[in-house]
Amino acid sequence: MTAPHPRYRRALVLPLGMAMASALAFLPNTASAAPAAPAATTAGATSLSYVVNVHPGHGVAAHVKQAIGKAGGTVVASYDEIGVIVAHSSDPRFAETVRAVRGVDSAGATRTAPLPAQSTADVGTPKALTAAELAQARTQAAGGQDPLEPLQWDLPAIKADKAHEKSLGSPEVTVAVIDTGVDDTHPDIAPNFDRAASVNCVSGAPNTADGAWRPGASESPHGTHVAGEIAAARNGVGMTGVAPGVKVSGIKVANPDGFFYTEAVVCGFVWAAEHGVDVTNNSYYTDPWYFNCADDPDQKALVEAITRATRYAEKKGAVNVAAAGNENYDLASHSITDPSSPNDSTPSDRVVDPHKCFDIPTQLPGVVTVAATGAKGLKSSFSNHGLGVIDIAAPGGDSTAYQKPDAPATSGLILGTLPGGRWGYMAGTSMASPHVAAVAALIRSTHPHAPAAAVKALLYAEADAVACTDPYDIDSDGKVDAVCEGPKNHNGFYGWGMADALDAVTR
Repeated sequence: MTAPHPRYRRALVLPLGMAMASALAFLPNTASAAPAAPAATTAGATSLSYVVNVHPGHGVAAHVKQAIGKAGGTVVASYDEIGVIVAHSSDPRFAETVRAVRGVDSAGATRTAPLPAQSTADVGTPKALTAAELAQARTQAAGGQDPLEPLQWDLPAIKADKAHEKSLGSPEVTVAVIDTGVDDTHPDIAPNFDRAASVNCVSGAPNTADGAWRPGASESPHGTHVAGEIAAARNGVGMTGVAPGVKVSGIKVANPDGFFYTEAVVCGFVWAAEHGVDVTNNSYYTDPWYFNCADDPDQKALVEAITRATRYAEKKGAVNVAAAGNENYDLASHSITDPSSPNDSTPSDRVVDPHKCFDIPTQLPGVVTVAATGAKGLKSSFSNHGLGVIDIAAPGGDSTAYQKPDAPATSGLILGTLPGGRWGYMAGTSMASPHVAAVAALIRSTHPHAPAAAVKALLYAEADAVACTDPYDIDSDGKVDAVCEGPKNHNGFYGWGMADALDAVTR
């Protein structure tokens, strides 16, 4: 199989290096958010952003904030609920100095390039449906279906079509799309959009200006696509989401260059926690390190900050769902070569142990880790895997050359909403994760008072067990492309199995 190019990894969408039957320009790690004022005014040419994690306790944060100022830093945001402070400084010894301050657990730079970071990634776009394709799909829609539903092979793959006969989900349930921004003016998203739970977190501090959560005209449609997969309304327009009766919000965390930095991700989880969000979807990894190693003081601080944030969100009732990644890595192995980190300056090959170095947020405790499957129900050619790491599987699409859907669907990729009232195809574990987030929302709709742990338990118990694919030769070249370990009901390719939307609304 063709190896993915490292430029296409931040937003977990299938990379251009994977040959597709249809000629698509897939999204690289493009982005979607203008920093709020603090980032623009405090960032000098050599400034970096930092997270400082402090002991819980009365007066500790105030004491550390004073020390940050004395060390040449400026506080951008403070999340006292979890003991995380976001700061900027141009002093190269800032983190080392602050780590010695009483009450500080860890501190580290969230990036390796000066503020603002510059990306060399190409800007790609998904393939939007043509007028002819739209017209053809409408002629095939059955009674009660939205016009584009015949193209959505992914809905019957998880029995969402059958679930919709029972329930569309509750409007009292909100799924937060922590991503590149959501176009809430899209006709398939507008009916279900939760403005109160939406925000721009790119700077590390919440920007609540109206529409701040939207992607700009030249920014990535990734988050909008994800939002439609989750909750595109059943309204006679376009497509149907897996949970078309629930609410969806946009929490914008990727900057205009496509980087998902720690301070923005922390802000996103805390915002979700404090605004009644039931489920968060996270189809990205946190830049600039694909794997964050605890023996590095900077990377250790990033892991700790986001761990605190995800745990806080779960404590407040949110189920956190995340994409497993698109490199066909075995995350249960003890040695992976990461060629892409740090991706905001000069990456180089480094060998890491994923038991000690973590892809965040997907490998954090309590987060639901989702692998992708194609139209034939096999692990997608690109999907990461690993026994004990993958929790569950869902449709993420694959090359039609590898897994071709049954008619009337024509693409092996996943249909979603695009900014500007359009629809189009993408593929990746980015697309699998929102399917699971939507099923979790259906479970919460059925069991409105269930805590996050109970929703996750039901998610796994209701999944349809899928046995290992052995041998796994997805491109039929006579070579094994990945090795699956474990029994039918819990293995490295499919975890507890394929997500089941019908059970989510009937059990």
